[in-house]
Amino acid sequence: MFDTFLDDVAARDWDTHPDGTVRFAVVGTGGFARHLALPAIDSADYGEVTTLVTGSPDARADLATEYDATAIDYEAYRDGTRADAYDAVYVVVPNRLHLPNVAAAADHGKHVLCEKPLDATLERAERLVAACEDAGVTLMTAYRMQTDPVVRRLRAFVQGGGLGDVVKLSGDFTFPVLSGGYGPDHWRLAADLAGGGALYDVGVYPLNTARFVLDTEPTAVEGTTATSGPYSDVDERVAFTVEFPEGVFGSFSASFTGAADSTFVVHGTDGTARLEDAFVPRRDRTLRVEAGGATLTLEGAGTNEVREEFDYFAHCVLTGERPEPDGEDGLADLRVMDAVYESAASGERRSL
Repeated sequence: MFDTFLDDVAARDWDTHPDGTVRFAVVGTGGFARHLALPAIDSADYGEVTTLVTGSPDARADLATEYDATAIDYEAYRDGTRADAYDAVYVVVPNRLHLPNVAAAADHGKHVLCEKPLDATLERAERLVAACEDAGVTLMTAYRMQTDPVVRRLRAFVQGGGLGDVVKLSGDFTFPVLSGGYGPDHWRLAADLAGGGALYDVGVYPLNTARFVLDTEPTAVEGTTATSGPYSDVDERVAFTVEFPEGVFGSFSASFTGAADSTFVVHGTDGTARLEDAFVPRRDRTLRVEAGGATLTLEGAGTNEVREEFDYFAHCVLTGERPEPDGEDGLADLRVMDAVYESAASGERRSL
């Protein structure tokens, strides 16, 4: 029953071992880029860092030396300076700055891996997707969990009937944003830059993972939000229910305050699968599956899904395949999340 999980948990079910590598320009050198993305690309099988884009002269000097790469500012990047040095762009700047930087990449004929959400508003995200489509370049929304081998095996097990018929899903991601050295002026707390708060930043993880595992789209949502103190501009906490076809429900929550936690659970007629540390980057996850009278527990089964994400994207570029988390995937989540906000404001269920 559990062969799907036990047969090399870290194996890449998408890898056809193409020749070549993709040269990346990393646009934005904040904490996620420095601590997670750049080391991931540097260790990737199909990617390499050749260009860094940042407004900080100190960061340009330090990172250019560390990664033996060319470092330029945003104006030079938008003008196409050194565009011959990279094949693809990873955009990891505040949400409202995604569109101009992705549009610049598309104008220069470069493929794009863009952080989620695709932009601060649905309308801007639609323009972002259109820019890539018009330019004929590959666009992938940076949903790293879709490339995590454990999550991919969970999807295969669920879709193969391992839990029977899915009846509900639940998930939470609590990220105490101000506990990591950020102050109240951090961009995640500014609606004009972020677009939304806990829902846009971390609530999207259980939502997107549920859509990925079920391979279907929601039909309606209900939501509520709460905020206080320095979070007055965005939602500090959110809880929302998502209705899927055939009576399947998802109950999800996210918060910028509270003890850090992330879980994802799939409940079926014949069993349950529970993933702990589900959405934390580069974490050894614990998966417990109870089905058919048997129990499987995988501890320390995670991998560096950030590296997997870059290798998967580069693989798509090298092979010409369309990524699963493409631009439309990113737009679908924005439509759902905007409906959650509308429901929270009106107190009414919103159909999709």
